[in-house]
Amino acid sequence: MNAVWSVALITFKEGIKNRVIFGIFIIALLLFAATTTVTTLFMRDIVKVAVDLSLSTVSFAGLLTLLFIGVNLFGKDLDKRTIYMVISRPISRSEYLIGKFIGIVLLALSVVVFLGLLSIVPVIMSKRFYYYTEAKFDWWIYFIAVIYIFIKLAVVSSIITLFASFTSNSFIALVLSLVAYIIGQSTESVRELLVSQVEKIEVSPILSYMVEIAYYVFPNISAFDLKTQAAHGLSINPSYIIWTALYAVFYMTIALAIGTLAFRRREFP
Repeated sequence: MNAVWSVALITFKEGIKNRVIFGIFIIALLLFAATTTVTTLFMRDIVKVAVDLSLSTVSFAGLLTLLFIGVNLFGKDLDKRTIYMVISRPISRSEYLIGKFIGIVLLALSVVVFLGLLSIVPVIMSKRFYYYTEAKFDWWIYFIAVIYIFIKLAVVSSIITLFASFTSNSFIALVLSLVAYIIGQSTESVRELLVSQVEKIEVSPILSYMVEIAYYVFPNISAFDLKTQAAHGLSINPSYIIWTALYAVFYMTIALAIGTLAFRRREFP
């Protein structure tokens, strides 16, 4: 366990020191500033727009961090051949991979906490200067939405770890992770659309099977998106919170299990 935490802390420190993260933070700050400006263009629903844009900024910046920093944290060890120094020590390949995953998750956690706190500013400004009686907003739901952004990023981290265990090319791992994210973001809506249109139009059975397979193979990223509930102040069923969190844990466990099996049998050049 000490070996896992050692790898995790080294990975986290490497990620924090990466210069790309400062560029991502600058982009996020500009988007927060733009949120304050954009909300003034709306006649109504200003608080809703501020909440939606603020949470979207946190999610977008976190995703950029994982794709452009998290993926490279795997490829760097292979490019610089430091992987040989690591696996030659009393640490198994499974511990190394899990340690890398935990380090990336810690990086995602730090980004979400930092930007989550900053995202409060545009919301507070919109509530203070443009609040209206019809607006429904609950800080508790807002913070739950931020927490589930982190959970979503943790699931994406497991996907990155899975693909990094198969390939030494950071670009391929980046593309595969991005494709998995896009598919996971849209499978639920596509599946519901096919079910609703099955009686109106003729749907190819092959297409239905492909969508069904994609729905169960790829992570359901849209399930962790609670921006609508936070923006409209809608209550969230406790059972939905629990089952979604358990789904995330289950998917991460499966992804890491497959990744460790592949990494154990992998031969390095």
